[in-house]
Amino acid sequence: MNNIDMAKSYLEEAQRRIRTAKKALEEKALAYCIRQSQEAVELALKAALRLYGIEPPKWHDVGPVLMKFRDRFPDWFRDLIPELAATSRWLRREREPSMYGDEESGLPPTELYTEPYAAKAYESARFVVETVIKLFKEYVTTP
Repeated sequence: MNNIDMAKSYLEEAQRRIRTAKKALEEKALAYCIRQSQEAVELALKAALRLYGIEPPKWHDVGPVLMKFRDRFPDWFRDLIPELAATSRWLRREREPSMYGDEESGLPPTELYTEPYAAKAYESARFVVETVIKLFKEYVTTP
């Protein structure tokens, strides 16, 4: 499997997760919405890296890698990298609490999040996924 095929697979999975995040938000499953939003961002950004021949890291926040290799990307995408990286960092921090809750305070994941916070996570993740879709379409149609 080459980088383009792998990137396409990651992006398809990111799209699946963003659809699931939207459904979770509609059902008021706020922690699950945040978890799926984080996974969508991670997969989409790893797809962007793979598309440009950059091996994604084995950790969840790929923002620093995007920043390091920013010169490989088109100008319009490069301009968005600080925002994409910030979203990656923010949602990475929510990965474990959205799944396991806050063990220190004894709160389950269902009690940690508000609807506006989950909506922000979803909208931020949707922006990342849509941005990478645009990057992918541009890349595969470039002669």
